[in-house]
Amino acid sequence: MSSEKPQKIVPYKERKDSKKIQVSTMFDTISSEYDKLNRMITFGVDLSWRKKLVHHIVSLDPKMVLDVATGTGDLAIAIATSSKAKVTGLDISPGMLEVGKQKVQSHQLSHQIDMVIGDSENLSYADQSFDAATVAFGVRNFENLEVGLAEIFRVLKPGGTLAILETSMPTNPILKLLYKIHGRIILPLFGKLFSRDPRAYKYLSDSAEQFPYNERLTEVLIRVGFSKATYHPQTFGAACIYYAEK
Repeated sequence: MSSEKPQKIVPYKERKDSKKIQVSTMFDTISSEYDKLNRMITFGVDLSWRKKLVHHIVSLDPKMVLDVATGTGDLAIAIATSSKAKVTGLDISPGMLEVGKQKVQSHQLSHQIDMVIGDSENLSYADQSFDAATVAFGVRNFENLEVGLAEIFRVLKPGGTLAILETSMPTNPILKLLYKIHGRIILPLFGKLFSRDPRAYKYLSDSAEQFPYNERLTEVLIRVGFSKATYHPQTFGAACIYYAEK
């Protein structure tokens, strides 16, 4: 078995700055088009995945929720509209947050959702600050996956839950082939046709293929301290929802 580490996937291979900085720059660039393109690329199926995650989190009746890599705030808004929880939406991209703040205001949820800039791998919150945490399509953008997950573990209260929604890879050979065609051809094509930064959608495809999904991610969650972690494939394995308990 090869001991070589997988190549770090970054949006701009010619640049020498960190993945963290590159990801922030990338999302700033595509922030105004992100929501529309995301719906187009997933054919709107991502909405049903988010709904399942939100239902689970809301059923736990959390008082304080941290939505890491909140982006334009879709998940934070869905949690707030379905519960009385106070939600903190955190993201490293000012551009995405600005779009998110406008959406929060339009939903009249500014009293319930606080949108803040921050680094998922260096959270400014005290230990045991939140009842639940969520990340939707964000963990694969962490510079260091284990550091980011360990930080989320740190700020969760004992018994708290982390819910993650992330792309994965179908196990059926035919579906796996179709998934790769979608990621390697259709996704970059959408980027070229509709995005200000086509490389962003090439990065999103490449990072999705390399990300440790299903049981590999649950192993990482246990390794950083969670007592229990489960995974639940969605839409034939195109995405996966993970729940981890502290």
